[in-house]
Amino acid sequence: MSILRPGDEKFHYSDGSHRWIPPDPDYDQETWDEQVRQHKQAHLRNERPKVRLRRLV
Repeated sequence: MSILRPGDEKFHYSDGSHRWIPPDPDYDQETWDEQVRQHKQAHLRNERPKVRLRRLV
């Protein structure tokens, strides 16, 4: 699971899913698709495990 950062709101619906249709109907769909693709890549680059595993000795 990734963290929403300020400015990410335009790429997500209220349930956290990605918005594949631009919020502005006049916005170019191909440009929007590329922005969403880059946004999703940023999620993957910034993803870190939420739980640290410790080895018990």
